Amino acid sequence: MPRNKYPEETVDKIVNASMKLFIEKGYEKTTVLDIVENLGGLTRGAFYHHFKSKEDVLHIILSRLNNLTNEAFRLTSKNKLSGLEKFREYIKAEQKLISTPAYRDMIISAVSLTRDPRFLVEKVLIDKISAQEFLQPLIKEGIKDGSIESQDAKYLAEFTLLVTDFWLSPVIYHCTKEETESKLLFIKRLFKNIGYDIFDDELYHVILNFIQTLNESIAPAPFGTFSKQLLNEKED
Repeated sequence: MPRNKYPEETVDKIVNASMKLFIEKGYEKTTVLDIVENLGGLTRGAFYHHFKSKEDVLHIILSRLNNLTNEAFRLTSKNKLSGLEKFREYIKAEQKLISTPAYRDMIISAVSLTRDPRFLVEKVLIDKISAQEFLQPLIKEGIKDGSIESQDAKYLAEFTLLVTDFWLSPVIYHCTKEETESKLLFIKRLFKNIGYDIFDDELYHVILNFIQTLNESIAPAPFGTFSKQLLNEKED
């Protein structure tokens, strides 16, 4: 078998095809054969040369999302700012990276994948790690220098990601522009009232524009069988 001169391109091709299928069919219903059939001529051997299973592909997708967080943290952690200012700059840096062509399509696809239970669980676990490794240190720094008044660094870090990655997710809670603005203003007031005033006007508009872009690009998740059953029982 000839050696692959462009292994990174092959990996990207496999990851992109897998993400498309995970969104369309769901992770559990997608098989390795499905992925191979969407690789434009690449063989099953090419898939197994780079991945042991479709679960490995899922881990690559999640690791790439985590790499985005790593890069945003690296860009802001050494700045001579208060902890609160670093936190704001960290989120802005992440949003700028997301808006680049290299990340934009991946982020849109990843957000769409949250309608799949397996990916959703994995995303919760990744967020837990991100809260501990990135957000919590910045919040602790803000508490120490006085720029953040609240003392609950661990809970603030976890709650921030819970709100931004799930409650503001257009897949789970699809909103109009007006509803999105209202939700962000609610979060802004809530955080300010507990001494955690991270949403200045610039950051507010950065996040608003990003969520609106996602809202326009992603359809809301359809109700599952169990959800439909609950709704029907409520109507009866």
